[in-house]
Amino acid sequence: MVDEDTSGAGRRSVGAQRSQESAEAILEAAQQVLSESGYAGFSIEAVARRARAGKPTIYRWWPSKTALLLDVYQRQKRDVVYPDTGSVEEDLFLFMVSLFRQWRETPTGNIFRSILAEAQSDPETTAALSAYSEARRQNTGQIIVRALSRGEVKAGTDPKIVADLASSYAWSHLLTDRLNENEDTIRQAVRILVHGIRA
Repeated sequence: MVDEDTSGAGRRSVGAQRSQESAEAILEAAQQVLSESGYAGFSIEAVARRARAGKPTIYRWWPSKTALLLDVYQRQKRDVVYPDTGSVEEDLFLFMVSLFRQWRETPTGNIFRSILAEAQSDPETTAALSAYSEARRQNTGQIIVRALSRGEVKAGTDPKIVADLASSYAWSHLLTDRLNENEDTIRQAVRILVHGIRA
């Protein structure tokens, strides 16, 4: 069992076999290290010390620092919605608004911005980001899959391409610090995108 020691003595050692409890302990430790030291001060060594876990254990479950950071990022990004309103435009709009709000009002925006920046020069980070993006692309693409099943968009529309276009709009705003975009402008952007795929 892994317990959080609020007296400052730290956590008891986690075992070699992965369990939900021990994984949560490491993710919690990683989140605390990130909060206290920022992206630049984040390291597997610091997380291992905080979680009272061995570095080999952490690397066995997360093959790189970025893989762990992306799990921390996703753990914090819980208020982003993937709605099913029956309207592809409304679904994409609500998703985009919630994503902008999450990036703007929580540490997740800075985390992801730092990961994107490091991916430009570090192949390991690029690989981890690519794997993460593929999973997110499929998730966002479900909005288009549902629209296809309703006959709302053109047959043959590729959900992953639409997801990429939506992500490109969001990522460009994140990287240029334009997360305060008003909702009318976000809706206009979504409407332009949807116009191109609507049946």
